[in-house]
Amino acid sequence: MENYLIDRLSVFFPAYNEEKNIKNTVEKAIKVLNKVAQVWEIIIVNDGSNDKTGEIADELSQKDKRIRVIHHKPNRGYGAALKSGFYNSKYPWIVFTDSDGQFDFSQLSDFIGKQKETGADLVVGYYLKRAVPFYRKLNTFLWQAVVRVLFNLKVRDIDCGFKLISKSVIDSIPKLESERGAFISSEFLIKAQKSGFKIVEIGAKHYAATRPGTGAKLNVIIKSFIDLFKLWKKLR
Repeated sequence: MENYLIDRLSVFFPAYNEEKNIKNTVEKAIKVLNKVAQVWEIIIVNDGSNDKTGEIADELSQKDKRIRVIHHKPNRGYGAALKSGFYNSKYPWIVFTDSDGQFDFSQLSDFIGKQKETGADLVVGYYLKRAVPFYRKLNTFLWQAVVRVLFNLKVRDIDCGFKLISKSVIDSIPKLESERGAFISSEFLIKAQKSGFKIVEIGAKHYAATRPGTGAKLNVIIKSFIDLFKLWKKLR
């Protein structure tokens, strides 16, 4: 009998126009999951893609009953994709990461090991070396500085897209509200910390994206700050 690192695990990938990457990302994940988890599921959240992402995801699902697809029509944003993944995951532990292969999914075993070592409710990644342009790093630095000042959030990298989370966190914290913008990760961690859940961090390798992201668009940034101050006012 194999000695798995974790019994039951849900994995989800938020995906928007990832026809070139989603199949490879899922196939790599399956290889890792077969080694570390006794029972697992993969959820692909197709967030209103206008390429063949949805078709490819459906084909993967038809070949393996452990793969499910959630389709958003139209595109609703990263926050909405994360919420669909969180609230549709069925196993006690949930991991999510980007669908474009920017993270080395084999590091999942390190995340699980960190959880077992610390008893944490959330194991959140931080970029060992973030492969993005300088202006994106500056945007992130300024955003995270504001979040830390307003909420005293004790996480070094709020927006790193590789996290392992106990489903009990999702079931217990106030319902997530963010849809568009970069605020979803901050909202989630703020509510988890305020609810008393234990958060630990681990370094994550990061590779360059194959296409520009949407997080640095002015309208997305403005929406994120609006959501940020709404939550600050609500929690005061």
